Amino acid sequence: MNFRELANNLGLKEDEYMELIELFIETGRSDLDKFRSAMEEGNGEEAANVAHSLKGAAGSLGLMEISEIAKEIEGEARNGRLDKIAGSAQALKEKLDEIAALAQG
Repeated sequence: MNFRELANNLGLKEDEYMELIELFIETGRSDLDKFRSAMEEGNGEEAANVAHSLKGAAGSLGLMEISEIAKEIEGEARNGRLDKIAGSAQALKEKLDEIAALAQG
């Protein structure tokens, strides 16, 4: 993942983009906690809302892989198919961890 290229695509300086990435990581981890709670409670609406938030934030930063996973989760959650999204939720967490590692390195 080339943060410099992603920043350029958005018309940002790399340091500005990295600040947004750090905020995204922090917020994303919080959102994943909210998502897990919603899943445990069987609250599809809340799970979908959290996924929607992640989808938009990721898309705004050019993180299309995360945005697509979140879009899939949002759709399944809105349709009450929480049993179908555990694997996607894990993939979302792994992608977020990957971005966090790249941002630090």
